[in-house]
Amino acid sequence: MATMYDVPADDLIEALAEDLDGRLDEPDWSQFSKTGVDRELPPEQEDFWATRAASLLRKVSDRGPIGVERLSTEYGGGKSGSNRYRVAPDQRTDGSRNVIRTILQQLEEEDLVETAEGEGRRITPEGQSLLDDTAGNVLEELDRPELERYA
Repeated sequence: MATMYDVPADDLIEALAEDLDGRLDEPDWSQFSKTGVDRELPPEQEDFWATRAASLLRKVSDRGPIGVERLSTEYGGGKSGSNRYRVAPDQRTDGSRNVIRTILQQLEEEDLVETAEGEGRRITPEGQSLLDDTAGNVLEELDRPELERYA
């Protein structure tokens, strides 16, 4: 049986996003909100909400229990410290906690993630089986010779 570690992360996230697209509702405000202070515009992807949810589900499974604060650090970036009048180094900024928290709450409603008191969020058995089943399907569909040893 294949696990999420047996397939490339980008292929797994893409397949998970297709599955989660119909299960999660994107809020109305998400099309106007940025994903972090370091961004200039909101995301332009059509399936951004499902892709971020799939990525969050994978990260919670890999690093869980993990909290919103740590996840926002993972999705952060560098904010330019320079402007027209002075030159300064880039500063590290966090990603949007509201986007992450809302997606995690939706994943909790789907019983894919649960809250561990005082520790953050961790994946449920249903969420782990969804990841493993999706990884198995992705592994079968991949046409990459270097991954044949995992099949």
